[in-house]
Amino acid sequence: MQRLAGLCVLVALVSAVAFAQESSPSSQSKDLFDGKTLDGWDGDSNYWSVEDGAITGRTTPEKKLKHNTFLIWKGGKLKDFELKLKYKLASGNSGVQYRSRDDGDHRVSGYQADIVGGANDKYSGILYDENGRGILAQRGQKVVIDDAGKKNVVGSVGESAEIFKAIKPNDWNEYTITAKGNHLVQQINGVTTVDVTDEHTAKAVREGILALQIHVGDPMVVQFKDIRLTELKQQ
Repeated sequence: MQRLAGLCVLVALVSAVAFAQESSPSSQSKDLFDGKTLDGWDGDSNYWSVEDGAITGRTTPEKKLKHNTFLIWKGGKLKDFELKLKYKLASGNSGVQYRSRDDGDHRVSGYQADIVGGANDKYSGILYDENGRGILAQRGQKVVIDDAGKKNVVGSVGESAEIFKAIKPNDWNEYTITAKGNHLVQQINGVTTVDVTDEHTAKAVREGILALQIHVGDPMVVQFKDIRLTELKQQ
């Protein structure tokens, strides 16, 4: 009996170590932006540049967009990862694409951590499927998308209005995006905005590119900096 108890303890320890290794980063975190140039990124130079140490997307009355345009990171496809970056947007619409698809001509489709400027912002923090299924989770929702594509709100991560209080309009905010398997979590300034499990057999995506968005509309300026990626071992 004593030997059996010892064996059980050993099995439990091995399982705990295996889980810890599975959940741990597979490599050191790396900076994706050098603070000076757009090396490693690809976008339309009419709209993307580096200003004041930040990646800057700018549209003007003279340079309007006909369609959403993206700055694409050329470092490869992301699978399981944690991404941290800072953004600033006074007005307009932007977002961070992840596990997405390059459609050519600086167009991208797929998961988007949404960013909207303004005091009446209802969308920053939502999970959107660009050129796909639309809004997958509103701010504050915990959602499970079943294998047929039905979105089921199974809980809450907080009231949308309360979460918005953590977001600083026209100032720097930190976005954290964590993707592990089919589980996607987004946070702004340390506050969880959505928690999504995507089990949609035909549409859920486990790998894809990273990109930053400028949305069509009125002239706007969006900035990004301190972009740091940690790739995680797949579950």
